[in-house]
Amino acid sequence: MRTFNVLVIGGGPVGMAAAIEARLSGLSAGIIEQRAGTVDKACGEGLMPGALPLLERLGVTPVGRDLVGVTYRSGDHSVTHRFSSGSGMGMRRTILHDALRSRANELGVIFVEDSLQTLRSHEKHVVVDCQGGESIRGDYLIGADGLHSTVSRQAGLFREVSVGRTKRYGIRQHFQIAPWSEFIEVYYTKYAEVYITPVSNDQVGVAVLGPRATDFEATIASLPELAARLEGAAPSSQRSGAGSFPQLTAARTKGRVLLVGDASGYVDAITGEGLRLGFAQARAAVECIVLGQPQMYELRWRQVSRDFRVLTRGLITLANSPLRMAIVPLASRFPSLFGFIVNRLAR
Repeated sequence: MRTFNVLVIGGGPVGMAAAIEARLSGLSAGIIEQRAGTVDKACGEGLMPGALPLLERLGVTPVGRDLVGVTYRSGDHSVTHRFSSGSGMGMRRTILHDALRSRANELGVIFVEDSLQTLRSHEKHVVVDCQGGESIRGDYLIGADGLHSTVSRQAGLFREVSVGRTKRYGIRQHFQIAPWSEFIEVYYTKYAEVYITPVSNDQVGVAVLGPRATDFEATIASLPELAARLEGAAPSSQRSGAGSFPQLTAARTKGRVLLVGDASGYVDAITGEGLRLGFAQARAAVECIVLGQPQMYELRWRQVSRDFRVLTRGLITLANSPLRMAIVPLASRFPSLFGFIVNRLAR
């Protein structure tokens, strides 16, 4: 039976970050991921300024488009804030994935192309029985398998979202067009938000975030200024979706199982800082493993995700209330408060 100090379920960016953190700490690391090759995902693709130092310490420096701040627009109202902690970066998720995979390979992370069937927790190790028939043991297991985490369910950490709670979904597509701004642009409509992220010198990502029935094309058409900019631009990727938000967990650790990234619980993509948060969680999880105190991770998870949880829940409460269309006008009226929120999430 193959054995690793740290066994990671999920080969997305956060899972690979966790495995790289383990190798940098002198631990052996394996990743179980059923998808072969480059893994894409529907997301805004904007890395907040705080995410870039976390990547650099992993030895990963992917190339993208500098982002200097965020602009919110709604009707005749707009508010812009330039990041005070340096530039962020827009880049295709595929480019980020390949850069992390290359670094993981360089450090000797072992990739197993398979998927979790059964998780068996023991006092001093965890065993994963794979769909392909192999059993793999880890001294510790990190679940980084996304919004619909099998690890969180099998470990008994998943928590059902209440029936009456609003669920939201994301839809993303890229267009071949030169970016017209060095800012991330967020457009508020009556029911959805549209995120424009420059990801290269000749390509922008367009992500629509809203209720289940949200129509991508109709939402764009409802924004005349944006629709005019995108008119005639050729799609450069397939349209893809993600969700639902939120996903909840009762706790982030149980025995020798730790959850990171979306698998650990995710409020909503409205603030666009999921990767920064996931990288910080991966680092915290491995630090606790190195200390031999996985139970400490619950506190560390709460510490690194506190701003995200508090501010995002506040925004979502407003976005699902009659005050939704007042968000941008209020932000433009109180730019200092808007800047404070942006900076807290971007750092």
